[in-house]
This record gives sequence, C-alpha cells and structure tokens, in this order.
Amino acid sequence: MAWSFRKRIKVIPGVHLNLSKNGISTSIGVKGASITFGKSGNYLNTSIPVLGINSRHKISGSENNLKPEMYETIELSDNIFSSDIQEITSQNMQGIKEAIVMANQQKKDLNKDLSKIQTSLSSSKLKLGLSYFLVYGLVKKDIPERIRIDITTKKEAIKQTKEQIENSFVKLDIEFDQEIMEQYKILVEAFKKLITSQKIWDVTSAYYQDRVAARSSASTLVKKREVRFSLRSLPDIKSDFNALYFQNANGADLYFYPSFIIMYSNNKDFALIGIDEIIFNQSYVRFTETGFIPKDSKVIDRTWAKVNKKGTPDKRFKGNYQIPVVRYGEIKLRTNTGLNEEYEFSNYELTEEFGKAFRDYQLTIKSLKHLN
Repeated sequence: MAWSFRKRIKVIPGVHLNLSKNGISTSIGVKGASITFGKSGNYLNTSIPVLGINSRHKISGSENNLKPEMYETIELSDNIFSSDIQEITSQNMQGIKEAIVMANQQKKDLNKDLSKIQTSLSSSKLKLGLSYFLVYGLVKKDIPERIRIDITTKKEAIKQTKEQIENSFVKLDIEFDQEIMEQYKILVEAFKKLITSQKIWDVTSAYYQDRVAARSSASTLVKKREVRFSLRSLPDIKSDFNALYFQNANGADLYFYPSFIIMYSNNKDFALIGIDEIIFNQSYVRFTETGFIPKDSKVIDRTWAKVNKKGTPDKRFKGNYQIPVVRYGEIKLRTNTGLNEEYEFSNYELTEEFGKAFRDYQLTIKSLKHLN
C-alpha cells in the first residue's frame, strides 16, 4: 500500500558555516546544491531542484515597590521592546530562515499524516477482530490475512513517518579555525558564569522623573521582570553547539549561534540577525534599590527616600530613611533594523567579563566578514 506522505518528503537544506582567517562562508543546500553568501552577492550553484533558501540612577520598579508619589512625578515614558519581528531579519539571512520554515512545515505535514495512518491502523485492527467475531473470517481465511498484511504495512508506515518527523530539521554544521574556536569557547565560558548571577532582569520600560519635584536621588524609574538565561537550541535546528539563550519578557526570545542570532516567538514569527550587526553595549548602573538586594550585588553608596538638591536628607519628611545604592551590570542590544533589548544582572563582575568576551568575539566576526 502506498502512502501520500512519502511523495511530500523533501530533503531539508542544511547550513554549513565556515569561520576561518580567510573569512566567513555560509552555504545552504544538500549534496549537489548550495547557496553561498558572500560580500559581492548571493550565488546559487545547483544541479538539482532546491528551495532557496554615565551612570544612571534608577529606582526599582519591579513588582510593587514604587511609592504612590513616585508615579506622580513621571514626565514621559520609554517602553523598551524590539520592532515587528518580520522587519528585523538581515537580508543575507533569508535563506537560512526559509530552510527553518521549510523544516517546520514538513514536520507539521508529517504529523498530520501520522495521525491519519494511526487512525487507519485502528480501523484495520477493528476489522480484523470483527472478521472473527462475525465468523466470515473463519470461512474466508484470505480476508483476515489481507487485513494482517495491511496492518503490517501501516505499522511500517508509522515507523517511517516518525523517523521523517525526527529528521525534519535544519542541520547546522559549523567549522572553526582553531584560533576562532578558542575565542568562541571563551565567550561560552563567560556566558556560563553570567547565568549564575542570582538575578537577571529584562528591563521593559524606563520612566523619567523630575528629581527635584520628587525629592528623589533617582532620575529614572524602571520596570523590569526577572528572566532566565541558559544554553539551549531551537527544535528546528540541530547542531553540535547549543545557542546562548536570552529569555525576553516582552517579545521574542534570543538564541545566539556562532555567527547569527535568532529572535524566536514561534515557528512562524522569528528573525535572523548577523552577530556583526548587533550594536552591543555593556556597562553598569547605580541602582537605588528599595527591594531585596541579591547576595552577589555590591552596595556602593546610600541615599535617602527624600533628598534635597544636594543629595542630603530632606528633614521636612518625618521618618525619612536611608536606601542602599547597588551596582548592577547592564547589557543593551540594538540593531538598525529594530532590535532593542536591555538586561540587568545582579553580578556586575560577571557581566563585565561576558561583555569583554562578546565584544572580542564580535570584532573577530566583523573582521572575517570584511574579508569576504
């Protein structure tokens, strides 16, 4: 018995990245066909059909720590989030994106086929049982025999379909020069340290206030949500290298691969950005912390709940109390196409170490791109 799903199976184009001293080459395709990206343009070489592939003062606005009078001093707000994800993808990353879309669509189609075959198998098993129950299977023995053959065929089809579902992914093959590999390892190790920070926040908005009117040492109120970073990869991509995963509280999560970043909301809404396009800024913030102070944060100063212009306590307010000022690490990610994300970390030293490792690796990638 033939099954239609076999006709729809396609070979998912793999992605091969070569990061060497001579530059970066990216090819997409299967044996005998590839798309190679270079500085002077994209070229399709094929013999078979293929789918083309400074220091700011802030006061904690997380949870409900803000005093009512603090909201009254807000002059303007600045929400921090990226643009429409469909507009962010780098032009030379469209081929990789299309390969991922193709893999996901094939997986969906195969899952539908699997459901149909499993339903048909259940029906055949029922027919086999009925053939004996209604006696005709005992009289015409060829009837249950044909049904058993049909059941065997369907079981084999289910097995094959499940294998095809498992193989519906983009294989990301990465080849490094040894020197570049060492730099990438340094970046990954710095990231592993960074994610041990007791607190990681996604800063979702910043509200600027009149410090004099508010009698506060903070010129900015921020809202932020705790998020998680880890090493993980997308299900539609298989690689020997896990991505550096940045959870996003108000948008698409970020997956950092060796030469590009995937902003991923779901299998239809995602964008790819070259690492060389990222405007990366790492610094620190003096944060007037009214809430819990993480154990790996350092108190670097103290202020008062109500202060005068010179920063001294305003004695007109009864019960005026001191507030610690801590130093948090900060990372900002921007692109000219609309990426706009900001994170804070309780451990400044680990943020600084990761920032240096990322900048060093990014400079290497930029220099390799320049050679193409």
